[in-house]
Amino acid sequence: MKTQIIVLAALCTITMGLNTSCSKKLQTAFPTPASPLRVASHPGAKVFIVEPKNGQTMTSPVTVKFGMEGIELAKAGEVKENSGHYHLLIDLETLPPLDQALPFNDHVLHFGQAQTETAVQLSPGPHTLQLILAAGNHVPHNPPVISEKITINIQ
Repeated sequence: MKTQIIVLAALCTITMGLNTSCSKKLQTAFPTPASPLRVASHPGAKVFIVEPKNGQTMTSPVTVKFGMEGIELAKAGEVKENSGHYHLLIDLETLPPLDQALPFNDHVLHFGQAQTETAVQLSPGPHTLQLILAAGNHVPHNPPVISEKITINIQ
């Protein structure tokens, strides 16, 4: 196979202006990495934060309960249409790129075992919370399934 690719590249170089199919053959031999698969979500699919409520004042740790409608809960690794797992966005001003796997960091918590709640330690002061659902490959759906952002205050 390697020899065939080298020969193909040499022939394409020699005949470059004569045959435009060479570049297509080389692209097939050396494919570029595909962008992550965006799995479809159904119209009306939604996620939301059940608890705490927007504007609530509380103490840390905070129990956050997740809810969904019109879409199925699935563990990480299970990539199928209209299913996914939760990601909790904490104190993010802008959403991460929606055409890539969500980052793993202190502001994007992954719940790949299909968990429906968590307890998070937050420092005193205001904090924002938002949910986004992603398929088993951690890439948000198309269209994305995102909750409203809520603000809570920690004493």
